[in-house]
Amino acid sequence: MSQRSAEKQRMEANDNRSTARYLSEQLAAGFQAHDRGSYSDAIEHFYMIDKYQFENLGDDKLRLAATAFVDALEAKDEVEFQCLQHGDIQQEAIMDADYSPVRNKLRQRASIIGADSNYAVKKAEAWRKHKAGGNYWTPFGWSQVHELRAALQNPDYPSKPRAGKSGLGPEPLRYVLAFELHDMHTKRHWQQGIEVMIPYYETILTNQMGK
Repeated sequence: MSQRSAEKQRMEANDNRSTARYLSEQLAAGFQAHDRGSYSDAIEHFYMIDKYQFENLGDDKLRLAATAFVDALEAKDEVEFQCLQHGDIQQEAIMDADYSPVRNKLRQRASIIGADSNYAVKKAEAWRKHKAGGNYWTPFGWSQVHELRAALQNPDYPSKPRAGKSGLGPEPLRYVLAFELHDMHTKRHWQQGIEVMIPYYETILTNQMGK
């Protein structure tokens, strides 16, 4: 490799990391906007992420995809609100609750971005278990596998070279960890979540450069 080619690769890697950090910050900002009830702001943050994740989609579809995700979050919140009693979510109520409005919005997103419909099933299952108790991280990770396969346009992700082929891959687990850090609701943990997600978006951006 020539010195000029090596320098170009370094510059591209730096650009990717800078953009990946921006997207990671947008993810945090999107969830923060949703938490404070800023519907349009949340859509705008998630739209900016999808703009980089799904370069093959037009602007109208990108906005529909981001809106469907925020609508799913809103539907999830409504289900949880209906299960509140004396300020606490009742485990039996949340397990019996109708999550079809949540799944429907997630299916809309899956259809737009070209993800398997199990994205919606697993995400809704994870959100339910996150509030009810139990292993929410496995379905949550699988939902991100489906979204990553769409973003990478690689139905075989994660393509592991040797043993351990049954795992979810590093990127979905980064998303799960970022979600756990979000749950802590401190500035320090939010910043950690941003750092955790930078390689997630770098993977997507690097893949797009290689097309």
